[in-house]
Amino acid sequence: MQDNPMNPAEEAPSLLLSERIRIALADEITAGSLVPGATLDEQQIGDRFGASRTPVREAIRQLSAVGLVEMRPRRGAVVSGFTTQRIIDMFEMSAEIEAMCVRLAAYRMNPMERSRLAQLHEDSLAMVEAGDIDAYDRMNWSFHQVIYEGTHNAFIAEQAMALRDRMAAFRRTQLRETGRPVRSREEHGDVVSAIMRGDGEEAARCMRAHMFNASIALERFTAKREEMGGG
Repeated sequence: MQDNPMNPAEEAPSLLLSERIRIALADEITAGSLVPGATLDEQQIGDRFGASRTPVREAIRQLSAVGLVEMRPRRGAVVSGFTTQRIIDMFEMSAEIEAMCVRLAAYRMNPMERSRLAQLHEDSLAMVEAGDIDAYDRMNWSFHQVIYEGTHNAFIAEQAMALRDRMAAFRRTQLRETGRPVRSREEHGDVVSAIMRGDGEEAARCMRAHMFNASIALERFTAKREEMGGG
């Protein structure tokens, strides 16, 4: 399966313009196309997307809220710097939060919630076969949110979603590594099977492995782009 090119114009039409701009810029930041320290010029971005400054500013505000962009005096919006170790640390923490959530969900999800999770997983097959990374990313968000809600612990769910918001761009970008959506879906299948059996410990183990593999996929994808850029 071929990776889809990063084309913000192909995002779902239901998304707000500011959201399409945010997703496109976040992709480019996490993939290394926009390097740390680069200034985000509102006028240039607006021209690129055929947008006024209002949705551009909203997109930049959202990027700043999750730490991908810094607002600096006299320079405006600047791409933040992320070391490889920082990203690895973020994925490690996320893996533990996700594992805790899925362990609780395996014990606490009701039949309707389990059915919803299984249906999302089944629906994702067509997305993977079509190579539709954007659709798979949206499904992936819903898949993990159903697990958070399945903990039946509102505070844990809130914390998990807050961390996911902060890491959303990195988790999206790792799906662009060749073959990653296929492997991601297989890993989801292992998680779903463990939940259906009510095996919380196995579900947690599978989720940790899933997040570790996502981290490795991101490293491989960004390293390949750096090689291509340097070559």
